[in-house]
Amino acid sequence: MSVDKKTREQQDPYSKLVERCKKQDRRAQRDLYEKLSARMFPVCLRYIGDREMAKDVLHDGFITLFSKLGDYRGEGTFEGWARRIFVTACLMQLRKTDILKQAAQIEGEHPVSDSSLMLTPEESAQLDADRLMELIVSMPDGFRTVFNLYAIEGFSHKEIAKMLGLSEGGCRSQLSRARVWLQEKLKHNVSK
Repeated sequence: MSVDKKTREQQDPYSKLVERCKKQDRRAQRDLYEKLSARMFPVCLRYIGDREMAKDVLHDGFITLFSKLGDYRGEGTFEGWARRIFVTACLMQLRKTDILKQAAQIEGEHPVSDSSLMLTPEESAQLDADRLMELIVSMPDGFRTVFNLYAIEGFSHKEIAKMLGLSEGGCRSQLSRARVWLQEKLKHNVSK
């Protein structure tokens, strides 16, 4: 085994499991499903916003993942490669249900964040990750999709526009509105 391959396997905890899955090892496939589903379900839920529909998308994502497993070449982490599959499955579901059409209609003026919505350090300390995720999941669909792609996945506005069939300005507007929406909810949540 080459030093490069050995180093990669040490860095990627999925490498041996993936190799067994590529050989159609059913136990390895089940193990991979169990390990990866706990990491990918929150991704699906963040995009879809509905637990039952997110479970369906997770299932669809695994069907795609196992059918394309032979395409994984070990470049980058397996989890990163898999995550792209699940994000794509989410976007496909959102397109199927025409949820993103609403996002395309909101363009133009960007809302301006009100400084009274900014959280103080004390208020920020009261937030927990679970509550923040709940708020992201409850965002309006277009806001949530663009926010996830930009703020969490790290895509550029140009990439998001291409993925969603929107203009870059529409993406920027959605993100700006999503941030204001989230700030309002956070401020309201913390002041309770």
